[in-house]
Amino acid sequence: MPGWFDLSVPVVTGMPVYPGDPEVTVAPALRVPADGVNVLRLHLGSQSGTHVDAPYHVDDDWPRLDELPLDRFAGRAVVADVRGLPARTPITPGLLAPALSHLRLAPCGILLLATGWSAHWGSTRYLAHPWLTPQAAEALVEAGIRTVAVDALSVDPTPAPGEPVTGCGLPAHRVLCGSGGVVAENLTGLERLIGAGDVEVFLFPLRLPAADGAPVRAVARVNRPVGEGRCRTLPLPWQS
Repeated sequence: MPGWFDLSVPVVTGMPVYPGDPEVTVAPALRVPADGVNVLRLHLGSQSGTHVDAPYHVDDDWPRLDELPLDRFAGRAVVADVRGLPARTPITPGLLAPALSHLRLAPCGILLLATGWSAHWGSTRYLAHPWLTPQAAEALVEAGIRTVAVDALSVDPTPAPGEPVTGCGLPAHRVLCGSGGVVAENLTGLERLIGAGDVEVFLFPLRLPAADGAPVRAVARVNRPVGEGRCRTLPLPWQS
């Protein structure tokens, strides 16, 4: 299955956003019949759609988006397959053990966390995704991971409808971003990379000065079949 894979959700009016974030609107601003060109007007937040979080997202004293090295947004990746977990299940170091074991043998800078939750994009169930415990985030940092990308709304638990958004603390964000790392969220279609060989991922954001984050066009390139790559998907014990 070598080739290119788009891992991004489309940016459209009314798309899902994190509770409290700006709603997304995409509408014509100029049209060929009247203006000679087609131009869209975009209204969205920096955390809209498939996006990356800079450390500044969770701490005023941490690096902003344009202060991060470009290698945070591209590199070889390993896919941790944690599909099949119930709603709001914490992802512990034990669940990541196969990926952590592989990282000790074949270091990679990016972890793709495949929860399967992108299947719920557009429904209220999308808010009830599994989430990364701080201990699991610490284990990833210790293994050399500097970018974690997930096919869910957040690496931390998202409040249910009606619950307050403030005060959750975003502990996994703080561990990953506190190491100078990057979090990417709202990826889609990670299951297509499960069982792949040598995977490269590209998550380059819009160049927004002093930003907390920005939308990205998340893309993966699979270079070699299973068994020939340095970083690959590893199943959980119940998936073996």
